[in-house]
Amino acid sequence: MESGRIHMIDVTQKEETERQAVAKCKVKLKPATLELIRGGAIAKGDVFAVAQTAGILAAKETPRLIPLCHPLLLTNVAIEFHVLQNAGFIEIAATAKGIGKTGFEMEALIAVSIAALNIYDMCKAVDKSMTIEGIHLVKKSGGKSGVYLATE
Repeated sequence: MESGRIHMIDVTQKEETERQAVAKCKVKLKPATLELIRGGAIAKGDVFAVAQTAGILAAKETPRLIPLCHPLLLTNVAIEFHVLQNAGFIEIAATAKGIGKTGFEMEALIAVSIAALNIYDMCKAVDKSMTIEGIHLVKKSGGKSGVYLATE
C-alpha cells in the first residue's frame, strides 16, 4: 500500500451476523447541576430526552462522521443514563444492534459521545466545569472475532 493512502476495508466476502456493541462514558458535573437536571430546572429543557435523541440520531449518521465506516443497518440503538446518589457524574451507556458484515462499535461510541456532548450543551450555562471522561467500548459481539468484554 502506498504511504499516506487510505482505503475502506472490503467486507464483500464476510458473512452477515447479528452484532451488538455497548459503549460507556461519564459526564462529571457539580452536584448542584445534577439537582437542576433531576428537578427539570435546566433552561433548555429535558436534558436526558435531548441527549438520548441526539445519541440515537448520531449513531445513524456514523458513516458521515467517520469516513472509513461502512453504512450499516441499525436495528436498535438504546441510550441509558445512570445517576448514582452523590456520585458527581452521570454514566451513559449506548447499545447499537444490527445484522451486518462488520461491527457496530463505532455506532455505539458515537452515540455515547454525542449524548454526553448534548448534556454538556444543555447544562453549560450553569456548569462550564463539566468533563466528559472514559469513552470506551464495553462489549461487542458477533462476527468472526466473537465476543469482546472490556476489563473494568
